[in-house]
Amino acid sequence: MRRALHAEWTKMRTVAGPLWLLLGAVAATVALSAVATSVVHCSAGGCGGDTTRLALTGSYLGQALVAMLAVLIISGEYSTGMIRTTLTAVPRRATVFAAKAITLTGVVAVGGTLAVLGSVLAGRLVLPDLGDQALSLADGPTLRAVFGTVLYLILIGLLSFGVATAVRDSATGIGGVLGLLYILPIVSQTVGDPDWQRLLQQVGPMSAGLAVQATTDLGGLPLSPWAGLGVTAGWAAAALTAGGLLLRTRDA
Repeated sequence: MRRALHAEWTKMRTVAGPLWLLLGAVAATVALSAVATSVVHCSAGGCGGDTTRLALTGSYLGQALVAMLAVLIISGEYSTGMIRTTLTAVPRRATVFAAKAITLTGVVAVGGTLAVLGSVLAGRLVLPDLGDQALSLADGPTLRAVFGTVLYLILIGLLSFGVATAVRDSATGIGGVLGLLYILPIVSQTVGDPDWQRLLQQVGPMSAGLAVQATTDLGGLPLSPWAGLGVTAGWAAAALTAGGLLLRTRDA
């Protein structure tokens, strides 16, 4: 496993694509969060609404770049034929799969932490009238939202990696994951039945998972914050299981 991890880390840091996607995810997350908070009018009584969730708005965009990164680390090897070299060097496919997933988790954890903390800092700078406790990691709900958002980005990366391993094509993998993330919430808003609308919000990996960012009006959420993140974890686990099984049973 150590050799496989070292090989995957070497590929990750020496290929330009993953690095630029990771940096892009951090920059896009912080930039969109800064823009979102800059349009809010604050008074002495506060800014109204959930300012923590507002400051983390950038994760809606950053997750797309995380998904692309996760897809390309496996589908890119299939497109170039490098996967055959990888499997020759490490014949145990489960080891290759695990090494890629672990490396991806570590990289997204670092990038996600920078992105989320940068978004919170941008929110504090843009909204100076919030008070000492607002957008502070000393505040329990805010800390949960920050930590949960980092976990959410990791889960989206693993979900995308599992899907890409199953389909073995970059365009199909990226399209499938982004469609699952962004189209399902749109579909839920077009459903007239409130019960079906709520069900779609509860099963969607993005609408359920990002409930972890909420710090106010928790009773109005489709799921509680940690339960919603659990739904996203379920999607990631299913994708990883499918991708891992197909990698073991199919020819490279």
